[in-house]
Amino acid sequence: MATKLSSTFRFTLEKSSKPFQRNSLLALPQLNYCHGFGVSKKNSGFRGLSVNALKEEVIQSTESETTHHSQTTFPSSSKLVLVVGASGGVGQLVVASLLNRNIKSRLLLRDLEKATSLFGNQDEGKLQVFKGDTRNPADLDPSIFEGVTHVICCTGTTAFPSKRWDGDNTPERVDWEGVRNLVSALPSSLKRVVLVSSVGVTKFNELPWSIMNLFGVLKYKKKGEDFLRASGLPFTIIRAGRLTDGPYTSYDLNTLLKATAGQRRAVLIGQGDKLVGEVSRLVVAEACIQALDIDFTEGKTYEINSVEGEGPGTDPEKWQELFKTAQA
Repeated sequence: MATKLSSTFRFTLEKSSKPFQRNSLLALPQLNYCHGFGVSKKNSGFRGLSVNALKEEVIQSTESETTHHSQTTFPSSSKLVLVVGASGGVGQLVVASLLNRNIKSRLLLRDLEKATSLFGNQDEGKLQVFKGDTRNPADLDPSIFEGVTHVICCTGTTAFPSKRWDGDNTPERVDWEGVRNLVSALPSSLKRVVLVSSVGVTKFNELPWSIMNLFGVLKYKKKGEDFLRASGLPFTIIRAGRLTDGPYTSYDLNTLLKATAGQRRAVLIGQGDKLVGEVSRLVVAEACIQALDIDFTEGKTYEINSVEGEGPGTDPEKWQELFKTAQA
């Protein structure tokens, strides 16, 4: 049975309701998670975010961090986006960006208390939280999906045995069975399902990918992809390179929204599982959101990396051109 968390809390951008250590994200050590199979643990609350959000600020240089602040507004949206894996490094960035775009969001999390520690108590008009575990089909109550127009799934675990595997949180259970259960429960009325996967999934028997796949993570991600493709649902699959920039844990969302991809703002998008490299979590999150509104990305699979140079920011036309070029 799904459990819904409903609460209202007002929170201004300029002054936090509780003190936080305002460490610079640029001072964070680089956390090298192999192909982004890590899941972040903690974040903190926010409400009433100033709609400067992840404009160019998120994928632009640190110099633009203040100049773009509070300059961008987004129109209200009729979407209701379900984010699965919202506690992860990519997922929390997806949620932050959706809220700043005035897009109503719904989260599926295993722990309702964790939702409060991650995102604070939210106005239900902007953010709804349901309790559920994709590994357990019985948790995926139809009420979770009522009114949902789009889904972004960015669940994952580590490629190799780690503490994150505790509680049967293995690649087989998360990347295969969890994705299968979720896709099986989704309504046919959805306009798009975006699944975050990994580069190398078609090459898990080849070096060096076979090393990454010692415990099956690439194999199980590929099985999840294939199940979504065969489901008949309108989908887009985003295969990320090795994830960089974060995960930003134990930071309030006001600080998170000022995160940048440093100098690696330019985006490379390909097809055919040919790209090899790194990608900022910020870029992956933005790609997922952009794909929701680009018609020709439906039914397609893309690989994504980020490199040094100027990037597309949140410009829909630039993202459309990137996706279109990948298909050429």
